[in-house]
Formats: sequence, C-alpha cells, structure tokens
Amino acid sequence: MAGKSSFSYWDTLGADPRTFTTAEEFNAISRGHLPELAGIEVTLCDKERFTGRMAVRPEIMAPNGFIHAASVIALADTLAGYATMINLQEGAESFTTVELKSNFLGTVREGAVSAVAIPQHRGRTTQVWDVDVHDEATDKRIAMFRCTQAVLWPR
Repeated sequence: MAGKSSFSYWDTLGADPRTFTTAEEFNAISRGHLPELAGIEVTLCDKERFTGRMAVRPEIMAPNGFIHAASVIALADTLAGYATMINLQEGAESFTTVELKSNFLGTVREGAVSAVAIPQHRGRTTQVWDVDVHDEATDKRIAMFRCTQAVLWPR
C-alpha cells in the first residue's frame, strides 16, 4: 500500500481489515480481543450499515442484575470502529476513537442486544458514526451512541 509505514498493527492480525467485505472476516479478527471476550458477533458488514449482536450472559452483567453499561458501549464502539475500518480512504493507515457519547434509555436482563452503526460523516480526518442498540426480543431501543473516529495517516 502506497505510503504505508514500516509497521502496521494490521500485520499482527495477519489480515488487513480495511479490505474486508464480510461479517465472518471481522468475527475472525475479533478472536483473542475484547470483542470476543464480550461475545460480540458482527452480523452485517456494509459501508452504509454495520450490524452486530451480543448475547446477554452473567459475565457482561452488572452486580445489580442488568447488562453493564460498559458492555453496551463495547458493542457500539466495536461496530463503529469496524465500520470505520472499511470506510478509510486510500492511504489512511488506521483510526482511533476520540469521542464516544452515550445515552441509555433502558436495559435488559436476558436475551440479546443488537446494534446498527450508520455513518453520519466520513471525512479525510474524522468519521462520525451513530449506533443504536436494541433489545432483540422487543426491538426496544436501549441506548444511543455517537462515536467520533480520528483517521490516522502515515507520517
């Protein structure tokens, strides 16, 4: 890739997610990282709509018996990050989350949650993604997120 630095984190993954076109490819690179630990499964990989889900289980619950807010944030930030990867402009090296705003509207105790990431801005230096998280059983929205990603260019 033109302008690529001498070291790329993608090299440690054995794949370049900037070129991925399937959910299965993202699920494969999740192994051994936080998305796998949280139980996040990518279900749709598309530049305009990126989706995933997470089963509710004891390990991602808060002591009060509800899904932990950090678990929901992990799902939203993972999907926004993966969506950013496939939307990086040619020559961009990587990205990092610089801001994540969350509003919680409800919660769940069982079942699964699903999320949809939709692009709001895809520029040269930043991308902004809105992510809605729903209870899969009722389709009730339980959280809204806005993630801003800084696009990283080779130095």
